[in-house]
Amino acid sequence: MHILDDPAGLSARAMSLLERTGRREPPQEARLSTEFLRIRDRFNQLTPAPMMLVIRREGFEQRYGGLRYQVRSSYTVQGERHDVLRDWHYDLGQGLWTGSVHGGYFDWFGERVSSPVRYLVHTDGRVGVDEGGGTFLEIAPSLPALIESHALTDMVSTWDRATAKVDGFALAEQLDGLTDVPEASGRTIRWRLSDNVAVEEFRNWSSEEPRRWRAFIWSRGRSGRRQVEDAAARAAAMQQTTAGTG
Repeated sequence: MHILDDPAGLSARAMSLLERTGRREPPQEARLSTEFLRIRDRFNQLTPAPMMLVIRREGFEQRYGGLRYQVRSSYTVQGERHDVLRDWHYDLGQGLWTGSVHGGYFDWFGERVSSPVRYLVHTDGRVGVDEGGGTFLEIAPSLPALIESHALTDMVSTWDRATAKVDGFALAEQLDGLTDVPEASGRTIRWRLSDNVAVEEFRNWSSEEPRRWRAFIWSRGRSGRRQVEDAAARAAAMQQTTAGTG
């Protein structure tokens, strides 16, 4: 059943995002079922798509096909706040690939913005991107987790995003008293939240190894701003100490 008809498993936050902005677009043209498609194997020969790839791709179409929703976000440049609205389209692409070790993956449209990356779904359910190097880079443990992350991004769009002059991940490490958000987190992304502070930690979308951890931090109100300022001061002091002993 389509996720808009049965959002079971999503948090109230994610359900609210889909209820407010979600819709389903009917397919523009007939689509050939995955079981009739061919994929190149490791010998570069065209063969029928593996059954798990067929199941996962057809399952995507049944559960998410045609889904549209919008995600609000904001950022500050030179003291000026900018609000952004991003459209996400859950439409299948044309590509199918076998993985170098386990399973395979297929592409889908993703964020409706000019981007050098291709959005992917692995047969084990993980969501990833390909920055052009032909490598699956995990960005979320599952499609529901991706939607949960978008719901959090939308929620904190009215908060103030930190612009402290210290590394974002170093600053995030100094913030405590936050609760993990497991439904939006995985091996390559972690969300933590309190009433006045939110942290998104994620591995950068790069095939370079190791993928560097980065962080976005938001606060609201005097209490949240003070908490982030205190953490930034501690992070800066630690960086100075490290530089002095290097």
